[in-house]
Amino acid sequence: MDPIMVPRPEGLFCPAGGFFIDPVRPVARALITHGHADHARAGHGAVMATAQTLDIMALRYGAEFTQNRQPYDGPVRIGDVTVSFHPAGHVLGSAQIAVTGAQGRIVVSGDYSRVPNPACAPFEPVPCDIFVTEATFGLPVFRHPDPLDEIAKLLASMRAQPDRAHLIGAYALGKAQRIIMLLRQAGYDGPIHIHGALQKLCDYHIAQGVALGDLRPATLERGRKPDFAGAIVLAPPSAFAATWAQRFPDPVICFASGWMQVRARARQRGVELPLVISDHVDWPDLTRTITELDPAQVWVTHGREDAVMRWCSLNGRAAHRLRLIGYEDEAE
Repeated sequence: MDPIMVPRPEGLFCPAGGFFIDPVRPVARALITHGHADHARAGHGAVMATAQTLDIMALRYGAEFTQNRQPYDGPVRIGDVTVSFHPAGHVLGSAQIAVTGAQGRIVVSGDYSRVPNPACAPFEPVPCDIFVTEATFGLPVFRHPDPLDEIAKLLASMRAQPDRAHLIGAYALGKAQRIIMLLRQAGYDGPIHIHGALQKLCDYHIAQGVALGDLRPATLERGRKPDFAGAIVLAPPSAFAATWAQRFPDPVICFASGWMQVRARARQRGVELPLVISDHVDWPDLTRTITELDPAQVWVTHGREDAVMRWCSLNGRAAHRLRLIGYEDEAE
């Protein structure tokens, strides 16, 4: 009997269903966990995903990103297996994909987070025989602080330096909207300026009922340089490598990422105010999730696999390293 899922160069493949999950190359049929570009690529024949993920792919790649869109709308039989999608808590529309067949159930988590995120549905634990976990922050050193504590640091810096603009590097899908929502949750109701690259996805979140508040373009055409004193400006990290950031008054360069816990990474990016805010599980939440689910096997992928494998071994858990290629640590 074939295993329920097998790793192939294209990605994880289900022989009994004839589909791949998050393939890195074009395939006939793909099931997609979420809209980040290392998991959601254009060019597949047919794509099944949550309606929000399909919308996000269309916004990013154009309406013709696939020949056949298949919005998930409840458990569905594909070949000899049943497929269901469950919230992953990572970004808007993100889902774990459960595949159930004669061999049992495997849950492919994609990227996931256990920390409440006001911009998306919370993670849903799904009992399974095999759990496929990311290991982006799969080292014991990674213990992420409360996101609201990091936002408090940002607001304190703004009060201390009212003549400077605070420029926050945040990925366009998920992180930017989460930062905005955390600021609103912390009581900041002033305007937030956004780079043009964030506009479409912010507009989509608003259309989906995510209240982002007063957003304004971060353009000098609408104001003089001094007008941005004391402002919050969000932009993709790549914008800081260009002359774009120089238009703001003595900017405080910030970057929101779980990687900001690594001081060397903050220094390499020229970050003055690192904000340790991640949309992935840290070490305590990763190991807690495995313990709660108690699967017969743990499959580990993209990240710090060795430490997770070692932890599983020490705790008497069967684990397998997938060695899938083409997934980034925290990118789009």
